[in-house]
Amino acid sequence: MSPHKIVIIGGGFAGLYAARALRKADASITLIDKRNHHLFQPLLYQVATGGLSPGDIAEPIRNILRGQKNCNVLLAEAEAVDVERRVVQLDDGELPYDTLLVCTGLQNQYFGHDEEWEPLAPGLKSLEDAVTIRRRFLMAFEMAEREEDPERRRQLLTFVIIGGGPTGVELAGTMAEMARKSLPRDFHRFTGADTRVILVEGGDRLLKAFPEELSESAKQQLASLGVEVMTDVRVNAITKDSVLLGEETLMTPNVYWAAGVGAGPMLASLGGELDRMGRVCVAPDCTLPGHPEVFVLGDCANLTDASGGAVPGVAQGAIQMGRYAAEVIKARMGNGVLPGPFVYNDKGMLATIGRSHGVGVVGDRKLTGFTAWFLWLFIHLVFLVGFDNQIIVFIQWTWAYLRYQQGARLITARYVSHENPRD
Repeated sequence: MSPHKIVIIGGGFAGLYAARALRKADASITLIDKRNHHLFQPLLYQVATGGLSPGDIAEPIRNILRGQKNCNVLLAEAEAVDVERRVVQLDDGELPYDTLLVCTGLQNQYFGHDEEWEPLAPGLKSLEDAVTIRRRFLMAFEMAEREEDPERRRQLLTFVIIGGGPTGVELAGTMAEMARKSLPRDFHRFTGADTRVILVEGGDRLLKAFPEELSESAKQQLASLGVEVMTDVRVNAITKDSVLLGEETLMTPNVYWAAGVGAGPMLASLGGELDRMGRVCVAPDCTLPGHPEVFVLGDCANLTDASGGAVPGVAQGAIQMGRYAAEVIKARMGNGVLPGPFVYNDKGMLATIGRSHGVGVVGDRKLTGFTAWFLWLFIHLVFLVGFDNQIIVFIQWTWAYLRYQQGARLITARYVSHENPRD
């Protein structure tokens, strides 16, 4: 009799933790991902601003699972799922399954303007995104150093971040610190006072998932770093040299996107109910209604747990869902007691705002400033997959903290035209 075939789509937190929890299961596990690495997304903004190198926050999936005999890793892209035939349709073939775990995460969404705006305002969901933002951010300063026209120089030194969630807040705070403190020391034609960092939020406040008083604290901490915060403002257009915010046109080639994410088209092939973000509405046990053999986990799942709370799209939610799904699978295979409906254990929320600034909620405690930042730093180091990564990141962050110096400020592309910093 052939072993139970388990296919996991996606090597993020949900997929990896599920695979690890099934390491002793009498099953044949195949984990497929279109990239060969697991990415620690919460630290992408550090790569985008030169604080860390890409390898510091990523680990090859094969290396993570190298000692797991019952797990095979495939570099491939899942294009669709045929739930009736129980096969995953890949870009180069098919893969049958008995149990399927879908953990594909989310991707950047531009509210119907993907083709127009994505090339002009990169988001931050992958290493490629982070390196693109880093290149464009650093190139703006290189262009400004050569620019003779003061007005054009001001435009090159103006940076607009769209979206006031954790990614936008973290990116804006770090960019402001670099623009005002770190980078001007390396140039001669401008000072930190010549730069502008503008954070734009369409809603009435930043960090809507946090209590209102912490949203206000985040706004004040950003202001202390020199960030201009605009709320209740919608983006109406983006061109290569400008962004239309409400009725105001702001001249700048530097626009970065942190406003919207959504699910990829593959989830629609499951045939289940989708929410407005394209996520799959799952049953209390994280399965696709009508198909108990299909689990949908992590960011791409819309789940209100047994306690009545919506499971947030954060690393902890994905980790807990991955482990839970593994327990259900093992119980079905006769290796344990079937657990009840999934219940999310909320361990708090944290967001960092530049150097020594942050906000957070842990239990009943609301944290701000250095305390929130330090706790954020500790927790994120703990969750880095590789031990070597933890040591490297700790050393680099300590050095950057003491010296106001980002060590990975590399423009990894050929020299580009003075007239087109986006190339």
